[in-house]
Amino acid sequence: MTELAVAAPAFVSMAHEIVWCTVSTVDGRGRPRSRILHPIWEWEDGELVGWVGTTPTPAKRAHLEHSPYVSCNYWSPSHDTALAECRAEWAFDDETRTRVWDLFVNGPEPVGYDPAIIPTWEGPTKPSFAALRLTPWRLRVFPGTVLMGQGGEILTWTEDEA
Repeated sequence: MTELAVAAPAFVSMAHEIVWCTVSTVDGRGRPRSRILHPIWEWEDGELVGWVGTTPTPAKRAHLEHSPYVSCNYWSPSHDTALAECRAEWAFDDETRTRVWDLFVNGPEPVGYDPAIIPTWEGPTKPSFAALRLTPWRLRVFPGTVLMGQGGEILTWTEDEA
């Protein structure tokens, strides 16, 4: 098993290069639902945290109330894949939402963008915008070169179970 200090930077690099990922939740009847989202990841002081700016729709809220876990799967045409399985928590406080908004505004290309382009968001402290904090418990980084027999290394990290 790979250490987080090795897997996290490789994950962030691949995720930020791919940008968009499929995020899956589970509804109250145990059925998966997937959507495309745009997380930004921070790797600081040995901690990996992802942030998503999103509309807190009734479906998303109900799914995360039922099960506060998500699967974030990135895929590129070269078959690079990065997976983060995470605990997800809503952040509705103005300070966190403004910080996440600014993370995207000041984020590196191609993951950075101005959230104001989403017409319904109207700003970081409006009810239509929420921040979703992602805390991974499992990561997998799978370069497409491995799949194609051209070398590389698959990195997998899972949080120690207490």
